[in-house]
Amino acid sequence: MHVRLTSILLLFTLVLIIYIGTIYGNFMIIMLIYYSKTLHSPMYFFLSQLSICDILLSTDIVPNMLNIILHERTPISFPGCITQYYVFGSAEVFECFLLSVMSYDRYLAICSPLHYVSIMNHGLCNKLVLVSWMLGCSLTFIAALGICQLEFCGQNAIDHFYCDLNPLIKLSCSDTFKVQVEATMLCFPVLIVPFIVIVVSYISIVLTLVKIPSFSGRLKSFSTCSSHLTVVFIFYGTLIAAYLIPKEGQSHMIGKMMSMLYTVLTPFLNPFIYSLRNRDIKDIIRNFAYNQRTNI
Repeated sequence: MHVRLTSILLLFTLVLIIYIGTIYGNFMIIMLIYYSKTLHSPMYFFLSQLSICDILLSTDIVPNMLNIILHERTPISFPGCITQYYVFGSAEVFECFLLSVMSYDRYLAICSPLHYVSIMNHGLCNKLVLVSWMLGCSLTFIAALGICQLEFCGQNAIDHFYCDLNPLIKLSCSDTFKVQVEATMLCFPVLIVPFIVIVVSYISIVLTLVKIPSFSGRLKSFSTCSSHLTVVFIFYGTLIAAYLIPKEGQSHMIGKMMSMLYTVLTPFLNPFIYSLRNRDIKDIIRNFAYNQRTNI
């Protein structure tokens, strides 16, 4: 009993620290981009939107997860469950499209530098973000509407950390074939299309970088993509493992762990990846720390 209580407290503390770090790290990125004029560019504007998305996703999932860790079976109403799923799904779908938009931004900056400023202007940036949010909300609404049409009976205990599509489908006592087909079809515009855009963008970037004669020039150009590429690998790697790998090939516990990776750990890592691998942000943080010391 004592060992179990200790493990629960350790898990609770770990998740709480990660959540606090997620909020602090992403909020810091937003504030740095907002107040620093040197970061008023499309790339950092998209990064600030990614931080907003990560804060929304973590706040939707983690507080209830902490409650579940402490009290195990925590009741949630059906409208509350659907709302949690909708917010979570909208944020995830938005991030899929935003990462593809960020790859297109890097493609223009490296492959068409002379036309970059005229094409990727303030108006286009706002439109791309707005369309990404609209697609995220509308596509998730289709999936949520399908879940609302299912019938649930029995104890209705979700064997998961939050209200996700697969646990809710397993919980239903009605025919879920239509909902599963809709979810599979939604994977194409949500996962496949943005991933293709990212792959094509980086193939074009690599082909352009190969033409640069100096190694230092190629390295300098690619350094602007390294942070985004790292986030893409982590995000899509965990997402594909959680949703596209057949469930017969993974245990239920592994599925839970993969879900925790992209809902809890990825939003925590994103600001650190961009901070540690981005010279502009590191310089601003260093200057801010220096000014704070001199003022003291």
